[in-house]
Amino acid sequence: MQEEWKKMDLTEKTLETREIFSGRIIKVRVDTVCLPDGQESTREVVEHAGAVAVVALDGDNNIIMVRQYRKPVEMVLTEIPAGTMEKDEDPLLCAKRELREETGFSADHWYKILSYYSAPGFTDECLHLYLATGLTDGEIDLDEDEFVETVHLPLKEAWRMIFAGKIVDGKSIIGIQYAMGRESNNTFSA
Repeated sequence: MQEEWKKMDLTEKTLETREIFSGRIIKVRVDTVCLPDGQESTREVVEHAGAVAVVALDGDNNIIMVRQYRKPVEMVLTEIPAGTMEKDEDPLLCAKRELREETGFSADHWYKILSYYSAPGFTDECLHLYLATGLTDGEIDLDEDEFVETVHLPLKEAWRMIFAGKIVDGKSIIGIQYAMGRESNNTFSA
C-alpha cells in the first residue's frame, strides 16, 4: 500500500491566477487549481523574493545576534542577522551585506549550511542559511527604517534560550542547532 502513494501524481495544475496585493516585500495571489482527483480548489500564495540568515560565530564561540521589534508578532525578538534578497541577488552577497549592515561585522570564512522553504503551505519564500567565521568588527549601516540592537551570546546560552522560550524565531533556532551540532560533532566542519 505504501508504494502506491509514492506513484501518485500529487501535482496541482494552476488553472487561473489572480493577484490580490503587490507590496514592497511581498505579493499575494489566489490560484485556482485542479487537484490530483480532478476537483477544483483555491490556494492563497504569498510570493517573496527569498531571504538569507547568518550564523556568525566569533573566536570565543559567541553567536552574534540582533534584537528587533517584529510588528507581525508584536514582540521584540532575538534573532540571527537576516534580510530579504533583492530580485536575482546572489544569496551569499546578500548574506555578507546583511551581516555588515545589521551588526557591523564582516567575515573571512563563509559556508552555506542549507536552503529551505520557510512556510511552503502558503509562501514560496526560500531562506538561505550561512555560517560566518573569522569575524572582523566594523560600522553598522542600518536601513533608515531599521532599529536593531546587536547581542553577543555564548552559543550554549543561545541554546538554553531556545528551550526557555526566549528565542522563538525559526531561522535562529535552526541556525543555533546547526552551530551546536558543529561544536559537539566536528563532522560539520566549515
